[in-house]
Amino acid sequence: MKKLILALSVAAVIGGCKTSPTGRTQVTLYSDAQMSQLGGASFEQMKKEQKVNTDSRTNAYVQCVADAVIQVLPTKYAQQKWEVVVFEEDSANAFALPGGHIGVHTGLLKVAQNQDQLATVIGHEVGHVIAEHSNERASQSQMLQTGMQIGAVAMDMGEIGYRNEIMAALGLGAQYGVVLPFSRTHESEADEVGLELMAKAGFEPQQSVALWQNMAQSGGATPPEFLSTHPAPTSRINELQKRMQGANALYQQARSQGKRPQCR
Repeated sequence: MKKLILALSVAAVIGGCKTSPTGRTQVTLYSDAQMSQLGGASFEQMKKEQKVNTDSRTNAYVQCVADAVIQVLPTKYAQQKWEVVVFEEDSANAFALPGGHIGVHTGLLKVAQNQDQLATVIGHEVGHVIAEHSNERASQSQMLQTGMQIGAVAMDMGEIGYRNEIMAALGLGAQYGVVLPFSRTHESEADEVGLELMAKAGFEPQQSVALWQNMAQSGGATPPEFLSTHPAPTSRINELQKRMQGANALYQQARSQGKRPQCR
């Protein structure tokens, strides 16, 4: 275990630390160029493998909402070219990838009932990008893999009994003690960043709560929160409500500046 901890610590030091938009310390091992290349390659593959929606009205609507959110991104991201694609997919989902790529499933448009609710999801997904969650997760995966490999070698050298059982336990501990909690942290952070983005763009923040209520009603059975990569809907809604006063202030400021999206 000491070997594992040492390996992870060394990797973290080599990678250096960054600070997320919410002030959380992050470890990222990859450059922006590397992540943009990965994001672009992944998006191109998706466009080849999944059916792209060609309805002009649907695409114009999604593009309108995305453009409004993009305009209020930090300068680094607002100035880059963003590609927005609507995929013919029944799942109520969307995603954003490093390098300026946004994908929206047609199934989401049945759950997000207006422009404000769609902005909630697009803001959330873009929030993952500007908070560098992909980089953080890829770095975390690399660090865990390295640590597990060193741990296995150390136990082989020390002729430790029950090696397979111990390694299995380490893997389980990594999954539930590190990977999943970090995923929930990322989701909560993206909710916070997304709420701020939609409000700054002139979308009504309270609709974020309505969106996740719709999501909860449309979904089936969900696993317990501690075994899930996403916060439970009630937890998510409670956290949004706590930040609603600040979001409403940003919303009113945006409206006073003439930011009044009319996406239909």
